[in-house]
Amino acid sequence: MTNGWIILDKPLELGSTQAVGAVKRNLREAGYRKVKVGHGGTLDPLATGVLPIALGEATKLCGRMLDASKEYAFTVQFGSETDTLDLEGKVIAESPVRPSLAEIEAVLPRFTGPIEQVPPAYSALMVDGQRAYDRARAGEEVALKSRAVTVYSLRLETFADDAATLVAHVSKGTYIRSLARDIARALGAAGHVTMLRRLRAGPFAENQAISLDKLNEVGKGAPLENVLLPLEAGLVDIPALNLSPEQASMVRQGRVLTGLPHDDGLYWARCGTVPVALVELSGGDARVTRGFNLSDVAE
Repeated sequence: MTNGWIILDKPLELGSTQAVGAVKRNLREAGYRKVKVGHGGTLDPLATGVLPIALGEATKLCGRMLDASKEYAFTVQFGSETDTLDLEGKVIAESPVRPSLAEIEAVLPRFTGPIEQVPPAYSALMVDGQRAYDRARAGEEVALKSRAVTVYSLRLETFADDAATLVAHVSKGTYIRSLARDIARALGAAGHVTMLRRLRAGPFAENQAISLDKLNEVGKGAPLENVLLPLEAGLVDIPALNLSPEQASMVRQGRVLTGLPHDDGLYWARCGTVPVALVELSGGDARVTRGFNLSDVAE
């Protein structure tokens, strides 16, 4: 059984579904029997960077990955706003205003912390049973409700006459294109995103990501171990709970462990080095929230 993570440095113009397809194709060409594959958070085709792709039992953690915070670098081009809020769309507003470095830095605290934002009309959100972007492409006026998100940090990285590159660490559900639009508007300008790169997704960082070329080597016979991170690499942001073989057996049966001297919260339970389950501790009792079907022999 093949379990773990391939962290792809997603290239420009490749969709997240196509990236999953590329992993499946390479596994197939390498002779691996049917492996379940899923991704931990969509990236737009015009975005690049960290795309966690889960294999086997790691797919049980995709939901956690979708809920995780993310970090992005993005460039806002001042002068025009597009209907898609990026390079793909048509210009819907223009402004001669070019904010100064000081003005940009002064406005960033307004977009740090808990904020409200209206998602882009060109997004995958559902509106009356249809994707917002399908309605927008059909020429409909799409009015999406504002939503509460959190920007944990926001800083200016580089600045040119008519463009600023920023780095943002954000909660799930945050749209960087909306953030760029709102920053530009707050400066009395118009703007759209010309570059978007995900630097981190949950526990996975840019330095763990591999290129599509490196992935394609697996299909040509390179060892999968060269690109595969273990399942527990997706759990480094929560504490581990060490189990005895007897406790591990109980957890695998879905039974509650009692009398544990640990703080309340989410843990990943392991027996030796093998992940057994995600467990929720409350009042010394550990209940399974997600079990892993892994053998006791490290694979």
